[in-house]
Amino acid sequence: MEGTSNGGMLYHEVQESKLCAVHCVNTVLQGPFFSEFDLAALASDLDTKERQMMLQGTAAASAAGGFLSEESHNVSLGGDFSIQVLQKALEVWDLQVIPFDCPVAEPAQIDPELENAFICHLHDHWFCIRKVNGEWYNFDSLYAAPQHFSKFYLSAYLDSLKGSGWSIFLVRGNFPKECPISSSEVSGGYGQWLSPEDAERITKSCNLTQAPPQRKNVAQQHPERLLSLDETDMQMLSDMEDEDLKAAIAASLMDSSPATASAEASTPETENKDSQEKTA
Repeated sequence: MEGTSNGGMLYHEVQESKLCAVHCVNTVLQGPFFSEFDLAALASDLDTKERQMMLQGTAAASAAGGFLSEESHNVSLGGDFSIQVLQKALEVWDLQVIPFDCPVAEPAQIDPELENAFICHLHDHWFCIRKVNGEWYNFDSLYAAPQHFSKFYLSAYLDSLKGSGWSIFLVRGNFPKECPISSSEVSGGYGQWLSPEDAERITKSCNLTQAPPQRKNVAQQHPERLLSLDETDMQMLSDMEDEDLKAAIAASLMDSSPATASAEASTPETENKDSQEKTA
């Protein structure tokens, strides 16, 4: 049996701006290996190569015009990166990114426990689910700490993601075994090393203060129930997870100001007053 990596510690990064792709790559690798500047450099290199390919041949010249007018197809102004950038970053460590619905990934569709890491994406949000020292964790940067998954919950959670429209990718290869644990090297100040016990304590604390305990991670708290659920129960569980996922996405992407929301909320009241005055 292999020894524990990183002294049994878990590496987690908390959401900073829209850098979830950076957090995703680093938690796959379990260490602060990449910064947003590293991924931006990879994106720039990909853009250059793509433009060169589009310019080859006179037949493609007109089609290339619209393509070349774009600043980048691999990184947005808000800091979101394409799957190609994540692939290039992980290739540096000899890791391969494979779509979950690809034929070569069929064994993982049957038994995801056989894998070591999954990358999940919807809209502008990326996160990874990773096996560390034989245990599965959700390293979503929207969470304060990694959330432990049983292997039964892992399968149900992936099914819920697929049903909600998420793109899922496998990560295969020889993952780094060790990363120097140094606070000065923790990525951008939003990375942290946690013991599994600390991660569990933080997760429980957040569940008590931020989410209704009767709805939060039902399957995670009672994994044995997944074996006896009928189709109706599984659908209810899936719906509950979908709501949590949608809430997480909304929290990640929402950038409207409180003043705007307040103005919109006050509009019906103003219209009611005008209506009353006209009636009077």
